[in-house]
Amino acid sequence: MIDSILKAKNLNGHSHDLYGDDHLPSGMETPLRPDAFDLSDSEKKARIAYHFGQIMETLGLDLTDDSLKGTPGRVARMYVDEIFAGLNPENRPEASLFENKYQYGQMLVEKHIGFYSNCEHHFVPIFGKAHIAYISSGKVIGLSKLNRIVNYYARRPQVQERMTNQIGADLQQLLRTEDVAVIIDAKHLCVASRGIQDDHSSTVTAFYGGAFLNPETQAQLRSFLAD
Repeated sequence: MIDSILKAKNLNGHSHDLYGDDHLPSGMETPLRPDAFDLSDSEKKARIAYHFGQIMETLGLDLTDDSLKGTPGRVARMYVDEIFAGLNPENRPEASLFENKYQYGQMLVEKHIGFYSNCEHHFVPIFGKAHIAYISSGKVIGLSKLNRIVNYYARRPQVQERMTNQIGADLQQLLRTEDVAVIIDAKHLCVASRGIQDDHSSTVTAFYGGAFLNPETQAQLRSFLAD
């Protein structure tokens, strides 16, 4: 999808091939096998339920207990239908463009877009706010579609850096302009609930393209996000 028309970009919007560090994304695209969609959703749920039940049994949990016996199936449905639904390109939101009839030529900013994702390293939640800005090239998009695009890329095992770039690159393609910025501020439960167990820190990533590579334009954007 994105990689068919764009090179991967780093967080400053410049061309970059692949990220090599274990804690950085391996590329612009979420790493999927070629046969990722050979199984139907029902088949995936059946397999996930079985294997998650095996994990629970290995942990010593009693799956005959009324509270636990339905858990494998619930987890399977949650994975396929909800929190990882963004893996399937068929779930990509439809987004129509409209003429910029008001001739609005300044940046448009939608801030505080809430999202929930999951860290691909530990499969625990990432959650926070995304802020999106763009300058129209003659076309505009419905505001709710910005939320839906964020939600689509969030609903998959993710790395925040990759998610930021995926949203930015997709919006550039969709809006037919390089003038797009994405800023994400998120908490990672792999930091808060395990390991260092720091529940106060958050992670901020940014994608700047086109006019947003200009420091003055970035400063204007930050002023809009300051309150």
